[in-house]
Amino acid sequence: MTELKWRKVLCPIDFSEESRAALRVAVDLAHRFEADLVLLHADLPESVFKGAAAPEGQLAEWKTQAEAMGAKRVQTVHVREPPGKSIVEGASRGGADLIVMGTHGRTGRHHALLGSTAEEVVRQSRIPVLTVHADWP
Repeated sequence: MTELKWRKVLCPIDFSEESRAALRVAVDLAHRFEADLVLLHADLPESVFKGAAAPEGQLAEWKTQAEAMGAKRVQTVHVREPPGKSIVEGASRGGADLIVMGTHGRTGRHHALLGSTAEEVVRQSRIPVLTVHADWP
């Protein structure tokens, strides 16, 4: 059996509780495998952050938290493109071996209206995708 050698873990974040749960898992895996951790935030070009910190500032805070949790090498990336496409392309371009991402677990009308970025990534990615729900301990 071939040994898994995850050297780079991509963790897409949208600053939600689901992303925070995924970050905990991504940091743990990066620590165990001595892998690099890449935090990627994607938003649409027309996104406006009213009353919230700019994404770069929030990314810097999340990087600090990841390092405090034990990640040794953390990079941040902010792109202004649709999230699903950005995550898959970012993983491919960046040489990621694994994507660890949160899922909101929306169903029914909410899923139909908002879609599912996690579902899109799972369908399109050629590397493993691990999804984490916020309720996971």
